Amino acid sequence: MTATEGFIAANRFGLGPRPGELSEISRDPRAWVSSQISTPHEIPAPLSAMPPSSDTIRKIHEVRIEGQDALRAAMKATFHPLMIKELHARTMAMAQSEQSFRERMVAFWSNHFTVSARRFTVGPLVGGYERGAIRPHIFGNFKDMLVAAARHPVMLTYLDNARSTGPHSFAGQRRGVGLNENLAREILELHTLGVNGGYTQNDVTEFAKILTGWSHGGLRNKNSIQVLGPVHGKFEYHDRRHEPGDKTILGKAYREDGAQEGLDVLADLARHPSTARFIATKLVRHFANDTPPPAAVAQIEQTFLRSDGNLAAVSRELIRLDEIWKRPLTKVKTPYELVVSTLRAVGLPRVPERALAGSLRQLGHFPFAAASPAGWPDRAKDWLSPESLLRRIEWVRAATARFPRSLQPDDIADATIGPVITTHTREMIDAAPSGEEALAMIFASSEFQRR
Repeated sequence: MTATEGFIAANRFGLGPRPGELSEISRDPRAWVSSQISTPHEIPAPLSAMPPSSDTIRKIHEVRIEGQDALRAAMKATFHPLMIKELHARTMAMAQSEQSFRERMVAFWSNHFTVSARRFTVGPLVGGYERGAIRPHIFGNFKDMLVAAARHPVMLTYLDNARSTGPHSFAGQRRGVGLNENLAREILELHTLGVNGGYTQNDVTEFAKILTGWSHGGLRNKNSIQVLGPVHGKFEYHDRRHEPGDKTILGKAYREDGAQEGLDVLADLARHPSTARFIATKLVRHFANDTPPPAAVAQIEQTFLRSDGNLAAVSRELIRLDEIWKRPLTKVKTPYELVVSTLRAVGLPRVPERALAGSLRQLGHFPFAAASPAGWPDRAKDWLSPESLLRRIEWVRAATARFPRSLQPDDIADATIGPVITTHTREMIDAAPSGEEALAMIFASSEFQRR
């Protein structure tokens, strides 16, 4: 096994090596990656004290019943600080992890099923959503993750499905409330088939009708509590909002069956050939190249179909892709990956919560705040503008100024980018006037900024 393959395993599959880890990984890089697939799911220690999203949803909506002024005050005093704690705990979990391929997969699938803090009440809930809907399923079945994400109260809130009402439903006829197509459209376009996956606008509308009634237990007022029961933060089906009658999606008729209709559609979407192709393309783009090689996409696509969306099998097939192991440095780290890999490289000095949040805002990549349901981009061109490069260099300089003076630049270079370091980068490190500037040279180098 080559040292270069060790570098690829640590950075392409993982989130960058911790001190001493690169030499260990290089003994058998592919085995190091594959061994993490069978590891049972556990919540990392930094996340264990974080509350489930259902508790936070309940508390937010109990305050909401008291009025918007009370809600705004509580969001500022209690719930937005919780979002900063969630970000910090998640980042520490990724920076400390001995199983960074698992953590990369958490980040990948969380981005695939994006919910964003840009919605007023969503920010404090994103961490709990990731722990509840994404983490348990990264090496499970794609259908199970799809269902968990689509039914999660945070997704239902983010994409406005919690109050979506069928026009011919009991509630729709009495109140004049309307159908919302956001969740249906994004499941088809972003979560399963892809924008060119063969669906039509009529399919979106019919699917939206099927998803009417999918809600959660936070939508109460003082009067409805007497009828519906106490506020809670879990999934809840409202039959009175559900559009009655049969529906047809992608040419298949779905008989009237209440909440089960949506589950039936999701099961069919999860095994659709367009879904396999869309997921395969995203995975190959993430792990191999910004321009996914067609043969590699086909290989992952076929594994997805043969295994009925078994993500452990798909992940093992990714490890077998020759395209991933041929060349290092074909992918650019996102700003968040840069921060995590830097923290891993130096053995994780203490990082204050607000300093971390400020760094990520400065770099333009606050993980829980994507601008749209499409999530954060995965191509170099989206992260390497002149302005973003300048921000990266400024962050590196500020970060290295706070690192312990005991760090030895040569040791850090060997333990992180040693297998791929160029003569030019080595000369720049050696010529640096101080240890601090030598460290900055390492973390600002192309070899460290790429993976």
